Amino acid sequence: MNPRPVDAAQESWRHESVRANGIRLHYVRQGRGTPLVLVHGWPEFWRVWRKVIPLLARSYDVIAYDLRGFGRSDKPPGDALESYTLEHHIQDLAALVDALDLRHVGLVSHDSGANIAQGYARLRPERLSGLFFFDCPYPGIGKRWGDAKVIRESWYQYFNQLPWTAQWLTVRRENCERYLRYCLDHWCHAPGTFDSDLDAWVDNYMQPGNMQGGFNWYKAMQPFREGLIRDGAPPMPVIRVPARMRWGASDPVLLPEFGDRLGDYFSDFDFKVVEGAGHFVAFEKPDYAAAEILDFFDGLGPASS
Repeated sequence: MNPRPVDAAQESWRHESVRANGIRLHYVRQGRGTPLVLVHGWPEFWRVWRKVIPLLARSYDVIAYDLRGFGRSDKPPGDALESYTLEHHIQDLAALVDALDLRHVGLVSHDSGANIAQGYARLRPERLSGLFFFDCPYPGIGKRWGDAKVIRESWYQYFNQLPWTAQWLTVRRENCERYLRYCLDHWCHAPGTFDSDLDAWVDNYMQPGNMQGGFNWYKAMQPFREGLIRDGAPPMPVIRVPARMRWGASDPVLLPEFGDRLGDYFSDFDFKVVEGAGHFVAFEKPDYAAAEILDFFDGLGPASS
């Protein structure tokens, strides 16, 4: 069953796919010029960027792809620890960039997508012009993932790993809708921000494999998360690609105060907290988000030959 259209604008999106790292990755593409690749988190898919894509596409070649397991991208078989690790996602992004022959790439990422962008920046810094992050998990959060107030809000990361959760949430549309509405509303500064898009979210996650595909991220990342809680922030090579971080002041999961150790992992970065926004800054405040992205990448100068 294909997702039913939610609005007329959706029909104008340019949907494409490419073979990358042995799987098919779906993406939406608009605009011309220097490429900007948008990397989503959870519970998301490419559409979380829909409000900023047209604004960015006036100046850039914008590519918003679905991660493996999400949206219209492939859901490889096998255990999450064998098929959905962070390294798989990093290699997917690297293969996408190679397959589309992109140069001087700007990465814009959010939530779990920020882990992928950081991994790519360590793997292929020469392919990048800059890194833009919204609400950015990074190793410097360390043991604070285990703080009482954080655990209280991150219960879903463990719930999503239960073996029956995906099936239970998708056996009835009402179950899926209730769970997604809770997550989207609770993490926004203003509940109801996603109301006009909620049907599209439910349509997406009701598609076969999509709920479990997204949950596989949490199963695959659990050993790393446990290591951070147990051992603290690990030393890692500093990322020297220019970076900008914008963090929603009302984000209840990725707390703004977590940005205090960014300097241990990025050598050239600009960090600000965004008032009136929660976890989904690009969706909640799209005009602001697009202006910040454009200001950052425009300021880096033209692509080198």
